[in-house]
Amino acid sequence: MGAFYIQHEYWFSVFQLVTAMIGMGATLTLRDFRELLLEPKAVASGIGIQLIIVPMIALAFITIFGLVGGIAVGLALIAAIPGGSTSNIFTHFAQGNIALSVAITAVTTLGCLITAPLILELLVSSYMPGDFVMPKVQIMKEIALVLLLPLALGMLYLRFLPNSAATFSKWCVRISLFGLLMIVVGASVSGRLDLKAFGLNNISLVVVFILAMALISWLISWGVLKLSYRDATAVDMEVVVRNINLGLMVKVLLFPAIIGQEDPIGDVVLLTLLLYGGLQIFAAGGLIGLRRLKAPKPALEP
Repeated sequence: MGAFYIQHEYWFSVFQLVTAMIGMGATLTLRDFRELLLEPKAVASGIGIQLIIVPMIALAFITIFGLVGGIAVGLALIAAIPGGSTSNIFTHFAQGNIALSVAITAVTTLGCLITAPLILELLVSSYMPGDFVMPKVQIMKEIALVLLLPLALGMLYLRFLPNSAATFSKWCVRISLFGLLMIVVGASVSGRLDLKAFGLNNISLVVVFILAMALISWLISWGVLKLSYRDATAVDMEVVVRNINLGLMVKVLLFPAIIGQEDPIGDVVLLTLLLYGGLQIFAAGGLIGLRRLKAPKPALEP
C-alpha cells in the first residue's frame, strides 16, 4: 500500500480535490455572486483579510519563530489557499450570512489561480534550497484544470439537474472525504506521517497559528470594520476553514513523493496540512459555540 500510494500520490490528491470541487459547484449558481453587489463592504473585507492579512500572519510566524523547511512552507501554503466550501456549512450552524460566505468562497477560489502561486513565492522562496524554483505556471495550470473546471461542471449539474443536485453534492463530498482518508492511510503506511518527528513544538505552532487567524479576523471584522453579526461570522469562518484539499494537491506539485527517497520537507508540509485540516474543525466548532452565545436574540412579541 505504501509504495502504491507514493507511486500514485498525485492522482490521490487530484481525486479528492476534483470530487470536492464538483460537490461545491453543485451548490453554486450565478445568483450567489449577487452578494458582491449587495454587500460590497463585507465581501471586500472577507477577500482582503484572506489575501492580505492571513499571509501577513503566516509571514509573522515564519519570521518571529525563525521557521524554515517544511513547517514554514506548510503554514505559507495554508495561508495561500482560499477558504473551503465547508466554511459555508459552519457559517450556517453559527447563524452567519450564508450567501456572503458562499460569495467569498467562490471569489477567492476563482482568484487563487493567480493569488496562490504569488503568495507562496513571496512567503517561502527565500527559505527554500538555492536550486528550488517556484513552479508558478504549473500551479496555475493545475488549479485551472482540477479546481475551476470541476467547479464549473458542478454548477452545470445544478443548472440542468436541480432536483438531484443536493444529493449529488453530498455524495461528492463523501467521496472526497474517502479520498482524503486514503491519503492519510497511504501516507501513514509509507512512513510519511511521523508525529514524533514532527514534534510538539510544531504541533503547538499550528494550534497557535489557527487561533491567531481566528482572533485577528475577529478583531478586524468586528472591532475595526464594524460588520454586522451575520457578516462578521461569515468572514471569520472563511478565514479559519481553509481548502485543505487544494493544499494537498499543491504540496504534491512542490514536493512529489518518490519511492525509496526521503523527503523531510514534503513530509512535514503534508503533516502540517492534515493537522490543520483536523484542527480547523474544532476551531470552527468553537466559533459556532461563541457565535450562538453572542447571536442577537429575536425580539419578543407584545
